[in-house]
Amino acid sequence: MSAARIEKAVVSGVFSLDGQDFDVDNNVWLVGDDDEVLVVDAPHRVEPIVEAIGGRRVTAIVLTHGHNDHLTAAVALREATAAPIWLNPADRMLWDVVHPDTAPDRDLVDGTRFTVAGVTVEALHTPGHSPGSTCLHAADLRTVFTGDTLFCGGPGATGRSFSDKPTILQSIRSRLMSLHGDTVVHTGHGDDTTIDAELGNIA
Repeated sequence: MSAARIEKAVVSGVFSLDGQDFDVDNNVWLVGDDDEVLVVDAPHRVEPIVEAIGGRRVTAIVLTHGHNDHLTAAVALREATAAPIWLNPADRMLWDVVHPDTAPDRDLVDGTRFTVAGVTVEALHTPGHSPGSTCLHAADLRTVFTGDTLFCGGPGATGRSFSDKPTILQSIRSRLMSLHGDTVVHTGHGDDTTIDAELGNIA
């Protein structure tokens, strides 16, 4: 078995907000080795995600939150891989807008742990961008996957329904800023950063 590693696929598509559509690039993260992977988020189109998986066994499809640009391809990816979809139940109302006729398979809650390729990935509930927003901390890899909770340059946007700026700031301060400073932040959009680099961006 090869050592665990992190891979990234960028999938482009449409993000819908208040009746308007915007072109957006989403990061999909794969944690695993040559044999198995855990997939973080499933945006837009399933084909590039399946290509990135490359025939490996998918242990879980873990959604950082329920906004449409992070889960549109989740059901198709489940059909392609037979892997369960995990979503925090506080975001079920957002899921239902996109996938009203089916449900996620498992509840993603604070402290949920996954083991893939010999490393542990732990869920950190970080509400604010959405009620169910959840980051995934891979301490063994000195990495956290933050979805839209924390970006390079500061906190995620809170101009959407069900989002709240004081809540997201509290989540970042209490759950993320306490991680080791050189922890790499893999975001839902855009470039990587580190916990230390973002300390000054959290007002």
